[in-house]
Amino acid sequence: MINIKKLPIRVKPSSDRTLIRPFVPGNPSQVDHILFRIFAIGKKEKENILNNIYGRIDTPPEILKSIFMRHFENIRHRIPSNIEMSERKKEFIGAYFTQQYALEATALFNPSIVPHPFQDKEGVTKFVMSLRAIGEGHISSIIFREGEIDADFNISLRDNSPVIYEPERKSHQYEKKLFIKKANELGILSDFNKTAFDYLPEHFSLEQLEEALHKIRNENVTISPAELDNSIREIRILALSNFSLKFSTDDISERAIYPASPSQSNGLEDARFVKFTEDDGQTKYYATFTAYDGRTIMPEMLETNDFNEFRVSTLNGSAAKNKGMALFPRRINGAYMMLGRQDNESLFIMMSDNPYFWYDYRPLAKPTYKWEMIQIGNCGSPIEIEEGWLVITHGVGAVRSYCLGAMLLDKNEPWRVIGRLREPLLEPDKEERIGYVPNVLYTCGAMAIGRTLVLPYAIGDVLTTFALISIDEIVKKLVQDSSY
Repeated sequence: MINIKKLPIRVKPSSDRTLIRPFVPGNPSQVDHILFRIFAIGKKEKENILNNIYGRIDTPPEILKSIFMRHFENIRHRIPSNIEMSERKKEFIGAYFTQQYALEATALFNPSIVPHPFQDKEGVTKFVMSLRAIGEGHISSIIFREGEIDADFNISLRDNSPVIYEPERKSHQYEKKLFIKKANELGILSDFNKTAFDYLPEHFSLEQLEEALHKIRNENVTISPAELDNSIREIRILALSNFSLKFSTDDISERAIYPASPSQSNGLEDARFVKFTEDDGQTKYYATFTAYDGRTIMPEMLETNDFNEFRVSTLNGSAAKNKGMALFPRRINGAYMMLGRQDNESLFIMMSDNPYFWYDYRPLAKPTYKWEMIQIGNCGSPIEIEEGWLVITHGVGAVRSYCLGAMLLDKNEPWRVIGRLREPLLEPDKEERIGYVPNVLYTCGAMAIGRTLVLPYAIGDVLTTFALISIDEIVKKLVQDSSY
């Protein structure tokens, strides 16, 4: 029996924490109607309205003003150029094209934990935890919490700010060879749109791509307008799904990655973060996640060095499909390695020489024990320990109960399973049975400190807690249960 210490920490969803987002009606004529009404409001009343907004929204006024000014820019083109606009008037108009969104009001779950990029306390391990937040419209976002673990494994989380900020898109450079390869892989590279790349340098911006697409549109004499529009639209969507983000806030807990591309329009789900070490010792953080547009799921990846700037990329290749891809924390024998599911029920291992393209895969484990009869999968990136690669798994059994398990992979040949628990490592008890989705325990990534596994996990797809488990005990049980 493995001893598991469950901590009393509860990370719960809150409707008080809001994201301040742009509000722009889909119908342009409604924007004109709103502006017409705004211009009819007197100066004194404008001041009263603004003062009331600043008094009731718990955001520093200078930050809120900068947000209003930024949101004004979204509709500036709808205002006649001959109308004189003071800074205060722009601020007032921007307020009407702003909305608050409680992005974690429904659930805060499926955590992933990694060491903080800045460790400045002796005897303390600082960490960053990502969480899947669900708010209005059941849209999923990625939010972050910072915390510390002391030498006695006491875990503390930093207080939250009541306000969460979206990042701004920053200039993103596309690599032409990589972009063409992605377009070809998706089957959207046509005889027509591929000529746009003749106008582009080896590295290009979105603006340069738009100019190239405009040129080939004007030069077209061979295909119908409908074919032309579709061909250009598909290339544009691919470009908009690969982009860069930058936050302006210094507090990690104030940052949220909200859907920002066509492929993500209905949510970003279950980010699995890992601290990745290159062969030369350089480190960065990757996170695989599932983008959902309301109909189709697509695996995508985040990259960051500091949790302030992020690069978002689509993943391609015949093996890059389904949910739950998890990257190994380093290359093995020169290759990137990934865990994932190819058939909705079994666990596979993939390998590649490029982290954005995945073709080669082989079966790793299939549902075997009673608690995982429906499906199995990973619960985050493998953790390197002395004995091999420790993988926290999930299994789905009777009444769709999600339990956590564990397996051990060979360090040099990770496609070889050398140990696997026959019984769950963690399963929903009576107190953890009820939630937004009953009978579910789940995690997207744990962390080892010495020989202790720090395991954040979600209960009922609604809130998150922590458990501490001895790695020695896990390994001992894996060896006992091993039939390999």
